[in-house]
Amino acid sequence: MGNCLIEPLQYTFMQRSLLVAILIGLLCSIVGTYLMVQRLALLGDAISHSVMPGLAIAFSLGIPIIIGALSAAVLSTIIIAWITNEYPLKEDTAIGIVFASFFALGITFISIIQKDNKVDLNHFLFGNILGVSTEDVINTAIIFTIVLIIIISLYKELLFFTFDTIGAEVVGLPVQNLNFSLMILVALTTVASMKAVGVVLVLALLIIPAATAYLMTKQLHEIMTLGGGIGIISSISGMYISYYYNIPSGPAIVLVATVIFIITLIKYKLQYVQYIKITNNQNQKK
Repeated sequence: MGNCLIEPLQYTFMQRSLLVAILIGLLCSIVGTYLMVQRLALLGDAISHSVMPGLAIAFSLGIPIIIGALSAAVLSTIIIAWITNEYPLKEDTAIGIVFASFFALGITFISIIQKDNKVDLNHFLFGNILGVSTEDVINTAIIFTIVLIIIISLYKELLFFTFDTIGAEVVGLPVQNLNFSLMILVALTTVASMKAVGVVLVLALLIIPAATAYLMTKQLHEIMTLGGGIGIISSISGMYISYYYNIPSGPAIVLVATVIFIITLIKYKLQYVQYIKITNNQNQKK
C-alpha cells in the first residue's frame, strides 16, 4: 500500500500535478461555497466557459494563456453585471446570453486556429494536469493566494451578502461591488483550474464538494472547511486513479468527488428517515 502511494511521487511531473491538484481542490471548494449557497451554479458555468475566446486569442498572439483567459473571464463578468443593472433582465438571463455567446465564439476561434496551425487545443476543454509546468504551479499558487486574501478581507461582508442580499443592501453594504467581487473570484478560480480539469469540468469541482459539505453542516465557514477537505481528497485520489488506470485526470477527479457526494446523499437520506421515525414514535407516545 505504501509503495502505491510513494511510487508516483518519484516523478517530477506527478509532484507538480499533485501540488496543483491540492491547490485547485481547495480553491474551487471555497469559492464554490458562495455559488452553491446563493444558487448561482449557472454563473460559475458561464464564467468558466467564457474564458474560451481569451484562450484562443492569447494563443494566436503568442502571449501568456493566463492573461487571455483572465481578460475574457473578467470581461464576461462585466457584461453580465452591465446587462443586469442597465436593462430589465434577470441575472440568469444575462448569464445564459453571455455563456452561450462567449463559448460559441471561443469554439469558433479554436477551430480556426487548429485548422491553420495544426495544433490540438482540446486540453483547454478537458484539462491536462499531468502536463503542468513549474510556471503553471507558480501561477496557480499566486491566484490561490490572491483569492484567499480577498475572501479573508471580505469574509464578513460576503457572508452577509450571501445569505441576505436585501438586508446587506439595507444596511448600506456595496452589494453591486460584492457581487462583482464574487464574479472576479469565480473568474480567477476558473483560470487557475484550466490545467487541472479544463473549462468543461471546472463547474463540477466548484459545486460538488461544496454541495457535499452542505449536506453535513450549515455554517458557511464549516462548509468551506469541509468542502475544501473533500476537494483535496477528490483531487489527490483522482490523480492516483489517473496514474494507475491510465484515464484522464480531470474526469477522474470529478468522478471521485461525485462518488463522495452520492455516498453523502445516501447517508443524509438514511439519517433523515431515521429522524422521521424517531419523531413519529415520540408523537405516538405522547
